[in-house]
Amino acid sequence: MSSADIVINGPLRSRFKALEEERRRNWPEARIAINTNQRATLVAAHGRTRPVQAGDTVPDARLLGADGSDIRLSDIAGKHGAAIVFFRFAGCPACNIALPYYRDTLYPVLANAGIAFIAVSPQPFPQLGEIAARHALEFPVLSDPGLAFAHALDLTYRYDDASRAAAEGQGDTPHPLNGTHVWELPKPAIIAIDADRRVRFADVSPDWMDRTESETVLRALNLAPSSQTTA
Repeated sequence: MSSADIVINGPLRSRFKALEEERRRNWPEARIAINTNQRATLVAAHGRTRPVQAGDTVPDARLLGADGSDIRLSDIAGKHGAAIVFFRFAGCPACNIALPYYRDTLYPVLANAGIAFIAVSPQPFPQLGEIAARHALEFPVLSDPGLAFAHALDLTYRYDDASRAAAEGQGDTPHPLNGTHVWELPKPAIIAIDADRRVRFADVSPDWMDRTESETVLRALNLAPSSQTTA
């Protein structure tokens, strides 16, 4: 069984814990160290950045659909706003855990409330479309060309020397992941905006193995069952 195929019940954090345990059983120690050190570095540096926050107004980003069409964030937000999930790339094992989780636990509630839901990665098509097909995602998966939207929200990070060397040692290049020649990806994040693109909720995960739980988003938007009033 591959890392991307792990499926268990429970909160998102428990799913990532299962992935971590599977890696520790099967990965060489040097590879584990590169992965964990990169994530630890991002967590340590996160407080020195100023990513998008509640109260900000985000730009009217230009995103791309699988058919190459231009899609404006203002059109997605419509009258009731939108929730945007930033993820790394289609082959990312953690992303293959997170997006199906959001498909099952977050998307249906937001859709019922009339709030649009999209997932965004800098990866170009057709590679990006693989994750939508793999998990039968009902919400749009869109490309952020050149990481322009992620840059505007201060969400990106660059590979450290060890991570870059490991990737290049396997013959990889950044272009299939982000359409550029720079080893750069977005930090996973969930941003909820209103119809005017004003941020209602923002949570950025410098460690891509510790992402926002659906319940956190729903509570922030007053959509969790315990936060709703009954007639």
